[in-house]
Amino acid sequence: MGISALSFLLVIAICVLSHESGHFMMARLFKVQVHEFAFGMGPVLARFDRGTTAWSIRLIPIGGFVRLAGMGEEQADEIVEPGRSFPEKSPWKRLLILGGGSGSNILLAVVLTALLLWGHGVLDLNSTKIGEIMPGYPAEKVGLLPGDTILEISGSAVADWSELSVTIRKKAEEGPVELMIDRKGKIILVSVDIPSDPEHKVPLLGIRPSMVRYSFGRALFSSIGYIWDFSIEIVKGIFEWATGRGQVDVTGPVGIASMAGKAAKDGFWTFLAFLSMINLHLGILNLLPFPALDGGRILIISGEIITGRRLPEKWENMVHLAGFALLILLLIFVTWKDLVRLFSAIPVIK
Repeated sequence: MGISALSFLLVIAICVLSHESGHFMMARLFKVQVHEFAFGMGPVLARFDRGTTAWSIRLIPIGGFVRLAGMGEEQADEIVEPGRSFPEKSPWKRLLILGGGSGSNILLAVVLTALLLWGHGVLDLNSTKIGEIMPGYPAEKVGLLPGDTILEISGSAVADWSELSVTIRKKAEEGPVELMIDRKGKIILVSVDIPSDPEHKVPLLGIRPSMVRYSFGRALFSSIGYIWDFSIEIVKGIFEWATGRGQVDVTGPVGIASMAGKAAKDGFWTFLAFLSMINLHLGILNLLPFPALDGGRILIISGEIITGRRLPEKWENMVHLAGFALLILLLIFVTWKDLVRLFSAIPVIK
């Protein structure tokens, strides 16, 4: 439980600081006055002032905010400098300031993924080179070795791991499988019977792909493609859930803490991959056109750009207040589900 809590706080701290830094840097770029950059919520534990900005750490280490001038949250001793309030800026500048938080999270996900590809590597699914032999499976019994490359399966050429998996399952149902292996430039033919695995219910040869590490330049370039593909899948999943064509397992703080703890126990690189995906999800979810989220505010500003008319501040505040209330209710509901799931997994001592 201790590792889960510490891992959760570390993940939240990195995600929140990244998100709020994105807002902060865009605000500074467009010369918007920032009253406060806060990490955490609730009463202030520590604070120091630099220029017109207060930097604070608050009691509850979940969340954070950047308080911009002109947003109706000025304190008694705070003076808004002329021309430097958020509402005074053009719609495009306000839109970019709001999108800066999600942009920062997504950029961090790209950088973390690049570090993973460069420092640790990724399973090479674009080849049929064997990286690991699983003990007790047919591959071990017929003498296959790490480094072997499978060229053909019962006469069918295979070029990547997906094609290899599909072909093995298909050919294994017809009887013994003939494998053509390239072992350090030497061609070897192996015949192997691949029965259905009792646990997975499919024929398993018992091999895993090899790992490939990228140069830093290639890792950075490839990480953009990885994050793009993951983003498409996330958006597709949200759309299918919203239209009733799919289900999404929503997880709250308790569930994220549990996953963060497991990722930390599995090692640095697993935790890095988890941190990358959490940042990506946070960045995309904050862009959803829902009141109180950055995406909801961006939608309102987009309407202003299209129509040339600004929504009265009173109505905009009411919309975001209603959205915030719904988000709190959703958070309570999801947290309750996480707690039920957590305690139901704990064995009862009789």
